[in-house]
Order: sequence, then C-alpha cells, then structure tokens
Amino acid sequence: MTSIDLSRRGLLRLSGLALAAGIAGCTTTPRMAGTPSDGEDETASVLPLVNQLRAKHGLPALAVDPAASTAALFQAKRMASAGKMAHLMGMTDSFGARVKASGVRLPAAENIAAGQQSVDAVVTAWINSPHHLENMLGRYGGLGVAVAHNTSSRNLPYWAMVLSS
Repeated sequence: MTSIDLSRRGLLRLSGLALAAGIAGCTTTPRMAGTPSDGEDETASVLPLVNQLRAKHGLPALAVDPAASTAALFQAKRMASAGKMAHLMGMTDSFGARVKASGVRLPAAENIAAGQQSVDAVVTAWINSPHHLENMLGRYGGLGVAVAHNTSSRNLPYWAMVLSS
C-alpha cells in the first residue's frame, strides 16, 4: 500500500502539475468530428467588390496575390476544422509567422468571418465593420480570399481575407 504525500510540498507539486496540464490544454485547438471541405479560393469573386470600394475612396486597385490566397485558404480551413472563428489558434500562434510561411509579403492584414452564405454577404459584413473596412482601404497591393465549411457545424462557412504588400 502506498501513501500519498499531502504535505505542503506535495500539495504544491500537485498544484504545479495541474497548472502545467491546464496551460498545455490551452495551446491546442480541438478539432471537430467532421472534416472541413477542401475550401475554395474566392479571390476572383471578392476582388471586384473590394476594388469598387477602394475606387470610391480614390485608392488604387488590388491584384490577386497567390501567396495571400494560399494564406487565406489555410486560415479558412483551420477555422472550419476547429469550428471556431479566430485569428489566432493557441498561445503560440503568430499571424506574421503564419502568413510569411505562405510567402505573403509584410505588412499584411487579415479579415475573418463566419456564417455568411455568399461573397456579397461577407464583403458587406466586412464593410460594416470599422476595423475590417480599414484593412480593405489600407496601403496594400494584393488580396487573397477563401471559404471553408465544416459538416459538423451545420456546414457553417468560415471566411478569411489576407491583404498583402
């Protein structure tokens, strides 16, 4: 028969282990049971809408940026996979490192959304959000937009837009 050390030192050790386990749990994002779709590049559909907006504000048009499209697709798919709309997934996530890994030139910005059923609806949502609108009117030259779905979350669409230099 073994005895449990309930001394102050033993309780501190148990507390430390519980804290470490809790922190470790925060660094991972649980995956939903369903697998998200492969995702779709929606840059060609969104680009004219964003460029119309920029023209109304006297700004130059954006161009398709394949690296930004890759980064947007990656972000949309990981949000759909997690069933969570978030720029950062876990304590060690970094927007800059993530987009640089896709070859996006910095500075860059990202708009995300979930639930909008069409390109028009998501662009309208971003226009109606001051921070997202600011990103779309920013000093960027490239654009990539993607959407992905997760069958476990009522096939909810998760959208990501990456604006690049």
